[in-house]
Amino acid sequence: MKPTAPVYGLTPVAEATAMSGLAFLQGVLDGRLPAPPFSRSTGIRLSTVEHGRVVFEGEPSAAFFNPLGTIHGGWTATILDSAMGCAVHSVLKPGHAYTTVEMKLNYVRAVMPAHGLVTCEARVVHPGNRLATSEGYLRDAEGRLLAHGTETCMIIPVRKE
Repeated sequence: MKPTAPVYGLTPVAEATAMSGLAFLQGVLDGRLPAPPFSRSTGIRLSTVEHGRVVFEGEPSAAFFNPLGTIHGGWTATILDSAMGCAVHSVLKPGHAYTTVEMKLNYVRAVMPAHGLVTCEARVVHPGNRLATSEGYLRDAEGRLLAHGTETCMIIPVRKE
């Protein structure tokens, strides 16, 4: 059976926050919930989700070249932010949301289309009640480190209107 193409869109906040972060991300991964719109344009997608750990995949292409012919650092930052933020999302209880408040990245190698499918694994370092921290590692198809970073997210209780 041929896999179906992902559906892109937004899940209403009230619906998304009515479940745990892990349940929400599992819904996105298995296609019960839409993939976020940025995934279509960047080629970045969620591939694994567990409590406190996620993996994203992406294929860097010439569409993301900077003027010097390497993948723009913004694409690299996007996959790292996605993974590190979703690692935090995976530990949220129902009724909570999050937003990134700080991100620090280290670019180790220039990212190129020749790297093939890259993976970005992120784990929660500290799952606080108000602030949570995570770390992420972007690697090429051969496992070489391309970039790594840390992120702090603010945990936000969602009010029911």
